[in-house]
Amino acid sequence: MKIMMGNAELEMGSKYLTELRSANDLLHDVDALRQRLEEDGYLLIRGFHDRADVMSARSGILQKLHDMNKLDAGFPIEEGVIAQGAKGAMFGGAVNEEDENMMPFYHLVNSEKVMSFFDRLLGGEAMTYDYKWPRAVGNGDFTGAHYDIVYMGRGTKQVYTMWTPLGDVPYEQGPLSICLGSQNFEKMKATYGQMDVDRDNIELGWISKDPIECVDKFGGQWATTPFEAGDMIIFGMFLLHGSVNNTTSRFRISSDTRYQLRSEPVDERWVGVKPKGHYAWGQEKSKSMEEARKEWSI
Repeated sequence: MKIMMGNAELEMGSKYLTELRSANDLLHDVDALRQRLEEDGYLLIRGFHDRADVMSARSGILQKLHDMNKLDAGFPIEEGVIAQGAKGAMFGGAVNEEDENMMPFYHLVNSEKVMSFFDRLLGGEAMTYDYKWPRAVGNGDFTGAHYDIVYMGRGTKQVYTMWTPLGDVPYEQGPLSICLGSQNFEKMKATYGQMDVDRDNIELGWISKDPIECVDKFGGQWATTPFEAGDMIIFGMFLLHGSVNNTTSRFRISSDTRYQLRSEPVDERWVGVKPKGHYAWGQEKSKSMEEARKEWSI
């Protein structure tokens, strides 16, 4: 099977691409979960969320897309078929109780089940960033390779992303992809991993759009999998990840949400009733990632 990431076509089972593995067999052993997270850099948990709750969150976001005229009116809303010429959308921000369409999503990612899982995994009371990142990814779109730390690294470095597919996401619809072993790319962590997009104003924040270059130059191997509604995957701030291309006529609906120990320092950009988010990035002419990589010698 061949899978597109950016302009590269990767063969599943090759040196460049393999399958993600689940951690469901470790769910009742928190020490084993922590060890797997340390070794693999991620935890894939199948069926963690209640499927009905996920589909309810999905329906609310699809209704917003419909109201924005981004869905093809010739198909049922729940199919998420992209209107001609429509682009993807981001619905980032904190909880807005006046937005009824988004409330099922907020309930899903802030649920007692999610928070108690992170309490157990992190060994203390967990908190979640008020700012959330739900999105609809359109046809032809993908995300280049990046560390999350460059966007949210002003507090503790022990922040974890939970990526949740809001619906079933087969290979061709653009699931998350992870570069295995990239949490151990020490030179990358010491250079690119120290970047702050608001301070340094470097375009996009992606270290590379080329997954083959990442493997050949830095090491590791890309991994992805089809996801079903209810699945989720967790990873830390220094794990290189991106996505497969969405080659379908339907939006990929998914979200990124962040969690950490309440007792540790917090990046102030992402908390509060109205988090300020990125305030300087892109406001002036940005430096290219190519220029920055030359400076870092990577």
